[in-house]
Amino acid sequence: MKTALVTGGGGFLGRSIVRLLIDRGYHVRSFSRTNSGHIQSPSVEICLGDLVDPEAIERAGHGCDVIYHVAAKAGIWGSYRDYFSANVIGTRHVLSACRKNQVRRLVYTSTPSVVYPGGDLEEVNESIPYPRRFEAPYAETKAIAEQEVLAANYGDLSTVALRPHLIWGPGDPHLIPRIVTRARKGKLACIGSGNNKVDVIFVENAALAHILAGESLASASPQAGKAYFLSQGEPVKLWDFINQILAIYNVPPVTRRIPTSVAYSIGWMMEGLYRLFPILGEPPMTRFVARNLSTAHWFDISAAKRDFGYSPMISTAEGLERLRESLATHPS
Repeated sequence: MKTALVTGGGGFLGRSIVRLLIDRGYHVRSFSRTNSGHIQSPSVEICLGDLVDPEAIERAGHGCDVIYHVAAKAGIWGSYRDYFSANVIGTRHVLSACRKNQVRRLVYTSTPSVVYPGGDLEEVNESIPYPRRFEAPYAETKAIAEQEVLAANYGDLSTVALRPHLIWGPGDPHLIPRIVTRARKGKLACIGSGNNKVDVIFVENAALAHILAGESLASASPQAGKAYFLSQGEPVKLWDFINQILAIYNVPPVTRRIPTSVAYSIGWMMEGLYRLFPILGEPPMTRFVARNLSTAHWFDISAAKRDFGYSPMISTAEGLERLRESLATHPS
């Protein structure tokens, strides 16, 4: 029986990857800082630890055939030091664990934010370079980690980086609750024209892509040492999609609009204010968020289809229906 380690196995994407691995007959080690969220199964071994603890990662990776490094510090706000510690130092520890344990395959969960320049990205492919500067520590530290993962693809270790965009679906603890909560409080507004197209990806599709990339990964594989965009393969108008989600939760659609320039200025001022007074927590708007909510960002996923056979198995329409059914079963 093959053994796989999933860092962040108790998280949203991590749980879906764990489920698929179990279905494929793997013994899975699920690594997280807490005991919550993990799938309870005889096929799952729960390992508690922190990415910044190299010994914990090394122990969890012992005897593994493949590591799916999903865990990261996400979000739009926080100190650069905290992001660097989790996303860069933590990834270095995973790479070290691969070498020390002779793990031959590493699948790294990245993000399209690593190449986001602040403007529109329309049907771009993986040839797009990293930007010269970043407006958020999450994107910058994930870019550093991604480059180090890809550079580690040599000798007996094969690596690949996957860039899923806006993961969503039933059980999402981040994106959907944030949207719904803000809309219910009347604090959600369309930024810009509202016509910007973006890519999204249903969580089970993102998990499937990770499994496909990992199972076929080897030193001679076309995906070894490369990064790949992942999505539904059908971009949506961001604010239409948000309103579809809100309708499922019986929340009125977003009709209020704010010009991009105004939102960007508000974000700039709030960043300064919240740095001066950290007790305030996370600002409701930042420059990075203003740009992301008002620009187009959708990607060519033909490379993932060609190199490891990825194809979305659940359409956006079916995903929305699954979300509706899930809400009926577990109302929130």
